[in-house]
Order: sequence, then structure tokens, then C-alpha cells
Amino acid sequence: MLAKRVGELPVGGTWIFEPKWDGFRALVFRDGDEILIQSRDEKSLNRYFPELLEPLRSQLPARCVLDGEIVVARNDGLDFEALQLRIHPAASRVNLLSKEIPASIVFFDLLCEGDRDLRGVAFQDRRRELESLLSSAAPPIHLTPATHESSVAADWFRRFEGAGLDGVVAKPVSGTYESNKRVMLKVKHERDCDCVVAGFRWYKKGDRTAVGSLLLGLFDRSSALQHVGVCASFTQERRLELAEYLAPYRKDALAAHPWKHWADYGTENGEAGRRVPGAQSRWSQGKDLSWEPLRPELVVEVAYDHMQGGRFRHTAQFRRWRTDKKPGDCTYDQLEVVPPHELASIFGGNFRTERG
Repeated sequence: MLAKRVGELPVGGTWIFEPKWDGFRALVFRDGDEILIQSRDEKSLNRYFPELLEPLRSQLPARCVLDGEIVVARNDGLDFEALQLRIHPAASRVNLLSKEIPASIVFFDLLCEGDRDLRGVAFQDRRRELESLLSSAAPPIHLTPATHESSVAADWFRRFEGAGLDGVVAKPVSGTYESNKRVMLKVKHERDCDCVVAGFRWYKKGDRTAVGSLLLGLFDRSSALQHVGVCASFTQERRLELAEYLAPYRKDALAAHPWKHWADYGTENGEAGRRVPGAQSRWSQGKDLSWEPLRPELVVEVAYDHMQGGRFRHTAQFRRWRTDKKPGDCTYDQLEVVPPHELASIFGGNFRTERG
């Protein structure tokens, strides 16, 4: 079941609110000794999180299906980059990380228990059963906190951001579990930021006539332009307009480009096209990451939710061109820093539905 993004929290009464965890969404199936941790794309995650298998086997009911999120919690917050490192082809590497930086799983829904299919049961009843099943759960297994009070959810939205949580999810109290439908609501953090546009990707269906995404940069304290992410999600008309608008900035763009070494690296290693700054990763295998450099003279205002390790955690959204801003003004210093909230206050111990 998926969530639709909205601008603000709905009024309480017919909703149950939960923190929005930033990790890997997973369904967990248990049938006797058999455990399957299944990803959103229906692949097994068992080999990547071996430290979760025995706790799940010992703490979950003999036959059940639960919905949750795999996270790595450390340094007073969630660490998505550490979580990504777990998707590694070498079992020895995965086993080492499972000991050094163990993962946890936070459950927020119950789909099946024994022979009972609970997907048609109201969420408030599924939640009540989930609380009962996990009443004695111990780390690394957790039950997400939940509340009926929108004021409590609003407080979570403000306080828990520093710990790396994405926002707040609202679920209808009488809602059934509808797979692949956006019947939940999510409210996520959003901020504005001015970035340098230092390159772009062609739209994959545009035959090099339409822009797919803009490559964004910010200057660090040493005045080096760092690649911080991309801006995308344009209409087809806008993609064509962008291709025309950016054309003058392509002339001689690579000659003194701050990311020229990435393009040179691709050429030296025989790679087709220029590789996107940040290099190829296991997440991008099979994707065309070629990019076109632009003279770093354009400034764009984008909306983003939060930063993760110096980069935008998700794709940024185009707001407007800032012809009044100098590229040199696009620095990390403009970003709002949210102090971390002690994750133990929401992650430690067992959770219950809070009713105000």
C-alpha cells in the first residue's frame, strides 16, 4: 500500500498518524522456520540483512505477514547511506557490516496472522492486533509509534526531522489494506535552495531534443563545486523549452568545467559518454548516466526535503530561474541545519498507540 503526498496534515478524528521512516520498505513473511524479507520490487532481502532473520523467527507469530521499514539507526539519527552499503554482492562484506552497523526493522501494519487474511480489516483493528503481537518485541524489532491526535503528529513532524525521519503518514482508521494504491497520505519536509546548474541529462524518450534532468551543484568552503543531486519531473513541453534555453550554455562548457575530471575518467576507462558526477554505483547499473556539461553560470531555485551526506536525499523540484543570483552565492551555508533529535526517544523500547 502506498501514500499520496499532501501539503498539510489532515484534521484528526478519522486518521491515525505515524512517523515516516526513511529506509527500505519491506514485507516480512514467516511460515514456521521460513522467513522472507521482501522488497518493494518483490525481491528477497534476506542475504543483505542476515542479522534480522533469527530475531524475526523468534519473535513473530508462527505464520504471519507484516509490513515495515528496514533502517539503520546510529549517531542520534537514521543513516540511509549506511543502509545502502548493505546492498553489496559480496557476502563477506554484508556479514561484516551486519555486525559493525546492524539494521533494525520498524513494523507498522499486519496483513496476515495464522490463517486469517487481515487486508480487509479496518486499520485501527489491524493496528490493535499488531500492538498485541509485538507487545514484548525487543530490538532489532520495533513497533512504530502512532497517535490519533493531529497536534501530536505535528509535533513529531517538527521534532523528529533532525533524526532523519521523512515526515508523517496519515492512515484512515477504517481503511483496508489496498496493495499498490495511494490511499494513505504523507506530509514531507520541503525547503528551498539556490543551486548552480552545471549540466543536464537528455530525456530518454526525447531523441536528444528534450531535457530529462538538471545536474545541481553547491560550493563548499574550499570553493569547490560539489554535485548535490538532480532536478527533474518536467512536462514534455517544459523539457523541449529547457533544451532550447540551455543550448547557449553548452558552448565550450567542458573546457574549464569544475567536473571535467569525471568526464575525463569516463574517456580514459573507455566508457560510453560522460558519466554523471558521483560515478557509477550498484544502484545505477544498467542506466544511461551520460550527461552534457553546461558552463556553470545559471542559478535555479529548487525545492528539496532534506540532505543526506551532502546531497539531496530525493530528486529536487524546479521552482524558478534566479537570474538575480550569482553562482558563487550557491553555497552549503544557505541550507537550514536541523539539530538532531535523540532517536532513542522514539526508537527505544516498545511503542503503543498514543491517544492524547
